[in-house]
Formats: sequence, structure tokens, C-alpha cells
Amino acid sequence: MSTPTPTNALARRWKMDLDLSAAKDGSDWSSVIGITEFNQSAEPNIEDSSDYDSGGWAGNTKTGQAWEVSLTVNRRINDQVKVYHPTHEALRLASFAFGSSSEVHVRYYDRDGLPEAYEGTALVTWAPSGGEYTALDQVEVTLTGTGPLVPITNPVA
Repeated sequence: MSTPTPTNALARRWKMDLDLSAAKDGSDWSSVIGITEFNQSAEPNIEDSSDYDSGGWAGNTKTGQAWEVSLTVNRRINDQVKVYHPTHEALRLASFAFGSSSEVHVRYYDRDGLPEAYEGTALVTWAPSGGEYTALDQVEVTLTGTGPLVPITNPVA
């Protein structure tokens, strides 16, 4: 029996959901549609913990971690009732709010069911891209984590 040839994962494998419930308890997940670019990072804070007992070798200790997701979305509208897509509007409104209203509960995961999946709470930066008369209405969204980014079971696995 032959082993299947591995294939390359694609950048478009990422899917993001936004919790639209008032309690932000994960009871009302809705897809953030129109994503055209998606980048994630979870950078550790590393401090030098070298001492005389290390025999001259440097020591390092992870003392913290920060996470961020940046994405570009094509704005989606319902032109019959003159509203934007609910997840886009929730992100936009959170970017102007303060306190708990400025935080969104998100999860993102591999849409093909592979094991990578994460959940957390983030602050929103909303920056419309602008453009020429032929351009689509796109927005650069940055989600800056406030608290942990937790690995979860992929909801489509």
C-alpha cells in the first residue's frame, strides 16, 4: 500500500467567527465573510535569565505572550434594507467603543477540519482602505488580544 503524497495547505484555509451574543459566551457564532487576507501572530515575551551557574550559556525565560490577528475584508451589504453584514458591523462598532463594548469574542480555525483552532477576546482596530473608483470597499481589521488565545477543538472537525 502506498503512502499518499502530501499536499500544501493554502492560506485561505482560515475561517473566523464572531460571537454576536450579548453575553459573549459563544452562544451565537456568526461567520466573518469576505476575508481576502488573514495573518496571525502569538509572540512570546522572552527575558534573559542567565546566571553564573549556567557555565557561560545564556538562559531565557518566557514571561508573557501577546496575540494579534490582522485581516482584510470585502465589505458586504444588503442593498435592499441598507445594512452591512452583521459581523462587519459588530467589528466596526466595537472599534469605536470603550470598556467591555470595545471587546469582541472570536474564534478562528482551519475550515477543512485540521486541528488548528483558537478562541479569545480582542480589541478591534478598523481602517477602511479607500481606493480608486473601481476598487471594492475593503477594510483592514486588527484584532489585538486581551487575555489568552486558547487552542480549541476545531468546530468543523
